[in-house]
Amino acid sequence: MHAGGTGLMMKKAGWFFLVAVIMLLWARDVRGQESPLTIPGQPERMAMVLDVQGPIGPATRDYITRSLDDAAEHNAVIVVIRLDTPGGLDASTRDIVKAILQSPVPVATFVAPEGSRAASAGTYILYASHIAAMSPATNVGAATPVSIIGDTPRPDPMPKADKSDEKSDENSDATADEDGDASDEKPAKTGDAMSQKVVNDAVAYIRGLAEKRGRNADWAELAVREADSISSAEALELGVIDLIAANVGDLLEQIDGRQVEVNDRIQVLETGALAIERREPDWRSEFLGVITSPTIAYLLLLIGVYGLILEGYHPGAIVPGVVGAICLLLALYAFQMLPVNYAGLGLIVLGIILMIAEVMAPSFGALGIGGVIAMVIGSIILLDTDVPGFEISRALIGSIAVAGSVGMMAIVWFAIRARNRPVVSGREQLIGAAGTALEGFAEEGEVFVHSERWHAITESPLNADQPIVVTGLDGLTLRVRAATAPIKEQ
Repeated sequence: MHAGGTGLMMKKAGWFFLVAVIMLLWARDVRGQESPLTIPGQPERMAMVLDVQGPIGPATRDYITRSLDDAAEHNAVIVVIRLDTPGGLDASTRDIVKAILQSPVPVATFVAPEGSRAASAGTYILYASHIAAMSPATNVGAATPVSIIGDTPRPDPMPKADKSDEKSDENSDATADEDGDASDEKPAKTGDAMSQKVVNDAVAYIRGLAEKRGRNADWAELAVREADSISSAEALELGVIDLIAANVGDLLEQIDGRQVEVNDRIQVLETGALAIERREPDWRSEFLGVITSPTIAYLLLLIGVYGLILEGYHPGAIVPGVVGAICLLLALYAFQMLPVNYAGLGLIVLGIILMIAEVMAPSFGALGIGGVIAMVIGSIILLDTDVPGFEISRALIGSIAVAGSVGMMAIVWFAIRARNRPVVSGREQLIGAAGTALEGFAEEGEVFVHSERWHAITESPLNADQPIVVTGLDGLTLRVRAATAPIKEQ
C-alpha cells in the first residue's frame, strides 16, 4: 500500500511538472516570441516588424511600447513600424513617441503598403523615428490637432503661396500688433485662445522632433497649422522622409550602412542580411483594443449599471450582480484611458437615475422622458474627441434611446391601466361583496365571504345559509344585511 501510494504521488508530480513546462512555454509564446527558440550564445540577428493599422489608441500604444522594450532581448537590429493610420489620440501618440526616442534599438517607420497614409498622429510618429520611409502612392501630413473643446475656430491658415515667407509674415504681424496698428484685428487672426494654445503646443512639439532627426521643420509646422498633406515623392524632395521603398526587404537594403543617432550615440545600421520577424499583437493588446473601443466601453457601462440595478431589485440573483460589477469595472478602466467628457458621463448617470425613479414612483412619463433625454445627450458628448475611430456609434445611441422611450411608454401604460382597474383587495373590495350566513343570529354571528369565515354584525335577523351583503367593516368585524334576493358569491 505504501509503495503504491508513493508511485501514485510520483505519477502526479510528473504530470504536474509536465503541465508547468507547457504553461511556461505558452507564456513565452504569449509574450510575442514567434520565432523558434535560439541557441544561447548564437542568437539570430533580425528585424522586428510591427504592423500598425487604424487609429492610434491605448491598444496601439501598449503594442508598440512593449514591443520596443522586448526588441533588445530578441536581438533585434532594427524595429520597423509598418504604418497606416488616419490619426489617433494625443496621449497615446506622445507615449509612442517617447518610447521611440528612448528605444535602445533603432526604429524605422515605414508608411506601407501602397495607398496607406500617416495622417495626424502618424506624422508625429514618422518624425520621431530614426528612419522615416514611405511606399509609393502614400501620403503624410494633416497633423492639425483636433480641438479639445469642439469645433472652435483655428487661426487663419497661411496662404500656400507664401510658405517660404512664413517666418517673415509672422514677424510682420507681430510688429504690427506691437505698434498698435492691427490691435482691432487680433482676435480674428488668432482665433480662440484654447485652440491657439493647442496648435502652438503641437507646432513646438513637431519642430523639436524634426530638429532632432534633421528633417524639414518648416513643412512640419505647415502640416500642423494648415493641415497640409503631401505625397511620398514630395516628402522625399522636401526632406520630410529619408527614402522611398517598395517593401520591408527593400527598406532594409537601402538603409544598410546608414548612421543614426540612438540615445546620443552614433550607430551604423547593418541590415543587409537580416531575418524578418513579424510580431503580432498578443492577447493583452487585442483585449485592450476591444474594451477601449468607445462603443464597446459604452455598452459595458450600460450592462454594468443595469446589471447592478437588477441585482438590487432581485437580491440573491447573483448573476446580474456579478456580470454587472465586472462590466462596470471594465468600462471604468477603458474610460480612464479615453478622453472622457465627465459632463457627458454625469448626464448618463442622471438619466439612469431618472428612469429608475420613474419605475419606483410613476410620474406618467415626466421623469422617464427626462431620463432618456439626459442619457442621449450624455452619450453624444461622452467622448471629448473627433478623432476617427474614437466615437460612439450614433446608431447604437439611437437604439438605446428608442428602447428607453419604449420602456418608459410601457411603464406609463401599465400605470394608467392599473389606476383604472377595479379594486381587487383591501377594505374597499370587501364592501358590497356577497356572502352567506353560516348560522342564524339576530345581532352577531359568523358569515362566509370570499371563501373566508368572518365575524359579523347584522342590521336585521338572519337565518342559516341566508344570502347576505357586506355594508361595512370595523376592524376584523363585518357589517352585513340580508340580501333582497339571492346573489351569486363573487
